[in-house]
Amino acid sequence: MFSIEHDFDATVITLVDDGAAPLQEDVVIHSFAECITIEQYDPRTDRMHKITLSPEQLRDLSAALNMPEGVYQLRRPSGGS
Repeated sequence: MFSIEHDFDATVITLVDDGAAPLQEDVVIHSFAECITIEQYDPRTDRMHKITLSPEQLRDLSAALNMPEGVYQLRRPSGGS
């Protein structure tokens, strides 16, 4: 299950684990113009963990989820004028 909220400076997506137990903590994704942050609370350490990705890293992650094992480099389409 997930929710999407549009704030002033970011889109916020919350992923809720509704699978089989044991359930994981919610994952909160903030999508800003310059970066994407992914946060998840760790109850073992009582800390929030944050990962920051550039838009290019998010693009690569999205592509990698559907590709076989290997090493890849995505290239921007060349614009012609």
